[in-house]
Amino acid sequence: MILVTGGAGFIGSNFVLDWLARSDEGLVNLDRLTYAGNLENLQALADDPRYVFVHGDIGDRALASRLLDEHRPRAIVNFAAESHVDRSIHGPEDFIQTNIVGTFHLLETTRGYWSDLAGRERQRFRFVHVSTDEVYGSLGREDPAFSEAHRYQPNSPYSASKAASDHLVRAYHHTYGLPVLTTNCSNNYGPYHFPEKLIPLMIVNALADKPLPVYGDGQQIRDWLYVSDHCSAIRRVLDAGRPGETYNIGGWNEKPNLDIVLTVCALLDELSPRSDGKPYREQITYVADRPGHDRRYAIDARKIERELGWRPAETFESGMRKTVLWYLDNRQWVRNVQTGAYRAWVEKNYAERGR
Repeated sequence: MILVTGGAGFIGSNFVLDWLARSDEGLVNLDRLTYAGNLENLQALADDPRYVFVHGDIGDRALASRLLDEHRPRAIVNFAAESHVDRSIHGPEDFIQTNIVGTFHLLETTRGYWSDLAGRERQRFRFVHVSTDEVYGSLGREDPAFSEAHRYQPNSPYSASKAASDHLVRAYHHTYGLPVLTTNCSNNYGPYHFPEKLIPLMIVNALADKPLPVYGDGQQIRDWLYVSDHCSAIRRVLDAGRPGETYNIGGWNEKPNLDIVLTVCALLDELSPRSDGKPYREQITYVADRPGHDRRYAIDARKIERELGWRPAETFESGMRKTVLWYLDNRQWVRNVQTGAYRAWVEKNYAERGR
């Protein structure tokens, strides 16, 4: 049995589905179900006896302690986090509470549980903390990619809160001996991605005949990682990673944001053409850049390949095609997640930047 936190979100739900598709080992999913947590993602597991869902907060130490005592997991995989930069700019407090204070409480609860383990149970226990490349700050166009030794320079409330959580995880290993592993990933994309992030937002807006808002000049560069590849990397880190180590996980796909939008448009032109025959790229509109927008992220993923033998399976082209096809085939899922609160937030965020 393993315990996953935040397993109803985008990456977490993909991990839960992949885990149970590839393993007979049971899984407990603890999720607070904020706006991005969606149990519909996990509907296929409703009758699976290996799967247990618990609605709750990682900061609820009594609940977390009860779950650990009841299920005796051999590992915790911590996805639980507020994760959207724009939302952190509008309202940073939730990011501080979940990403820093919540992680602290989860670490304290885990430390108590692990300290009471004995023998093989104690030796094999692992705490995997899933983080982001944004903790490293921004790169110039010619700078080398982020390695695990790159210094932390977070530039948004979101990335600062994740950096703080990374430091706490590291401290709990060096101070208490807790067997932790940290992963820092590049931008994920794929099925079940909440449509406030770049790729699903472009797909959803394009199909709804809405503007495709591109920040600034659209030349902000990111490394893109297909979500199932990220899940396989986390499984590999859990299985073979060295406690106390950090592993960067990337897709080897550096692309400017504008190229991403144009790729989405080209795929939709092929797979779901506009009724008027015009190209989707005509819907692109440029909006004011967001404050403190990092110019480039790039992941050096050679350590995880060298030490653990992991590389991504998907190319950018294959992953993007799978992603667009998934959204075309799951329009009801999109309609279900587009609550009034979500629509109001998207309108507020982009209206403030002008067109």
